[in-house]
Amino acid sequence: MGSLRFSAGAGLIALMMIALPPCGMAQPAVRGSGSSPSGPESGSFEIAEHGHAVGTASFQFAATKDGYDSSSLVKVAMQGLDYALSKTEQLSSANQLERVQLSAIVNGEAVSVVAAPDASQLLLNISASGKSSMTRLAAHPGAVFMADFDPGALETLLALAVTQNNRDLWAILPKNAGTIEPVQLATYADQQGTLDGKPITVHHLVATIAGTDTDLFSGPENQLLQAELPQEGFALVRKGFVLKPPVKPVTPLGGLTTQAPGI
Repeated sequence: MGSLRFSAGAGLIALMMIALPPCGMAQPAVRGSGSSPSGPESGSFEIAEHGHAVGTASFQFAATKDGYDSSSLVKVAMQGLDYALSKTEQLSSANQLERVQLSAIVNGEAVSVVAAPDASQLLLNISASGKSSMTRLAAHPGAVFMADFDPGALETLLALAVTQNNRDLWAILPKNAGTIEPVQLATYADQQGTLDGKPITVHHLVATIAGTDTDLFSGPENQLLQAELPQEGFALVRKGFVLKPPVKPVTPLGGLTTQAPGI
């Protein structure tokens, strides 16, 4: 495996690496459709670097009387990075953030984050490497808390993209003292794949956050299937999903040919 490199858009891992030595879309069937889901929504993913498995990730969303409870688990073990994350959050019925609590271990160092709206702002508390910070950020209804390798955050972004018509989307990045960045979404031509061996139409979006791109591939029910991450060579792939053909140069709708990031 190659050495680990992180982009400017990376969050918790970049935060810890500063302190450590080097070592159109279909309407969603579950969330965002205005109807109550019949059961929990979940997904399990492999984390790969240049096609080699280096970890796992999963999420679950469960309906409550006021919205949704969500949880995410991430584990990465590779040369230069030992990363474990646990996140719980509460969302409104419109998928808007009400509270998030995150705990992570990055190369043996603990990180904790708590974020919640406070009046017209978002209050973000981060503890890492024995230091704590409190930051007030501008509050936006279309904001998603984006931790590294978290498929639940990308699933929420897909749901918000529908309800917000791909506009006024924001990413809360727990980097340094925390920032909030606009999310620009570009729609690309549909592709094909298989899920559990069955053919499936795959929608393709590219999310640009803080100058870096994440390719998002979703299914007919707006469920996240694969993400080519801004960390070079890294991808989240839903278990049982195969994109056909794999990521390659593609043509955005009404735009120019571009090289999609990834393998």
